[in-house]
Amino acid sequence: MRSSILKRTSRWLGASALALLVGIGGVSTAFVMTGQAATAQIQPAAQIVVPPTAQPHAGFADLVEAVKPAVVSILVEAVESPRNMQRGGQEFNFNFPDLPDGHPFQDFFDQFGGPGGPGGQGGQEQRPREFMAAGSGFVISADGYVVTNNHVVEDATKVTVVFDDGTEKVAEIVGTDERTDLAVLKIEGTDLPFVNFETEASRVGDWVVAVGNPFGLGGTVTVGVISGQGRNIGGSNYGDFLQIDAAVNTGNSGGPAFNTKGEVVGVNTAIYSPNGGNVGIAFAIPAATVKGIVQQLIDDGSVTRGYLGVSIQDVTRDIADGVGLANAKGAIVREPASDGPAGAAGVKSGDIITAVDGDPIDDALDLSRTIAGKAPDSTVELTIWRDGAETKLSVKLQTLNEEAVAQAEPTPPTPPAELPTETSVGLTLVPNADGSGGLLIQNVDPDSAAAEKGLAVGDTVLEVNNTPVNSLQDFEAAIDAVKAKGLNTALVKASRDGEARFVGLPLATD
Repeated sequence: MRSSILKRTSRWLGASALALLVGIGGVSTAFVMTGQAATAQIQPAAQIVVPPTAQPHAGFADLVEAVKPAVVSILVEAVESPRNMQRGGQEFNFNFPDLPDGHPFQDFFDQFGGPGGPGGQGGQEQRPREFMAAGSGFVISADGYVVTNNHVVEDATKVTVVFDDGTEKVAEIVGTDERTDLAVLKIEGTDLPFVNFETEASRVGDWVVAVGNPFGLGGTVTVGVISGQGRNIGGSNYGDFLQIDAAVNTGNSGGPAFNTKGEVVGVNTAIYSPNGGNVGIAFAIPAATVKGIVQQLIDDGSVTRGYLGVSIQDVTRDIADGVGLANAKGAIVREPASDGPAGAAGVKSGDIITAVDGDPIDDALDLSRTIAGKAPDSTVELTIWRDGAETKLSVKLQTLNEEAVAQAEPTPPTPPAELPTETSVGLTLVPNADGSGGLLIQNVDPDSAAAEKGLAVGDTVLEVNNTPVNSLQDFEAAIDAVKAKGLNTALVKASRDGEARFVGLPLATD
């Protein structure tokens, strides 16, 4: 084959000379070509050595036989909640409030449809509907604690656990956690078969074996690998899902994904599916998260989380450039809560939190997850980038309360009282007529960097590089100050529908 390649290449090149480097079988071979002849010179090359896999041709039958007795089917009798009824009769409700209607990840949360057809005829009064559903779970202790998904047992009036041998036991719901979609059940029994969580963190490429109850077909086994880690799906405030390609379908929810040691690496929770069936993209809650949540549910029946009291967003490259931060990492504080612990400790709008207790923070999700993992009333040390320098603040966390962090309804902006004025960056601005401060955007040059970065008519510009702006003069002076520092990006704080955010606005160079 090699000689034929040489011949075809020689004919194609004619009489011209060419040095061609081709890698075949991990060895680099230099072919020096002329119109008359071709010779091959073998050159040594560094090659990747892959460690041998234990029993590469062995199946998974022994593993499955060992773990299957601890994997159970979950049968649920429930009354549909008003929230689920509004979702068109879908029992599966992961309830991430930031997920907009029509979002492509909506299929994650619609995978658990029950019988009875679509619910919710527009304009008609609806009554709670009784339904039956099925999911999966697994036993984690000899005395009968069982792990499953919250959405499997949500609104349940009766839960029955069915073992692989057909044994049925009525279960009590010990506790649920909607944010991570986990639940713990308790069944009566002693010396029950159970499985353990992984002892070493799994890696992308590791084998996984999913066992569960898809479509009511209990005891089904599928095999794949971990395709990705740290996935954030559907607006979850606490992402970090494992992505696996083992076939997972409706009914697999709450079931375990095992490694080759028979340890649980994750709880199968969601799928991405444009057609409602498995397409090789499923998501599991990693064991490291499950262990901590499950233990709290067993001990207390509920989960408590640390509360910092800040609204945050990711640090983009433009934002980092605007504040002189070398790496586009961390979480920038939009606003500290008025009565939150962060504000009381001195955290300000525009601060970028780059580490917590010395552990680097990658983005806003990472900060949310990190703080949620801290105990209420504990003190954390925040590393903050402010005014071009690093500083540290100690904050005593409070307990996360959903009602306490709910956002108030935004107040519509008051129409401007004076003519707008165009700025040097393509924004037409006018002071807010209601006296609340800031500059209302009346027009955006479609060819400007401001338009490219998403600033729009109706937004209010509040600050430029942490300097409040209430007039065109304030705005232009702040822009000039940015340029005077030798920066080519301005950090603009803008508000839309009552919610502030930061935008890194590139400036035209003179």
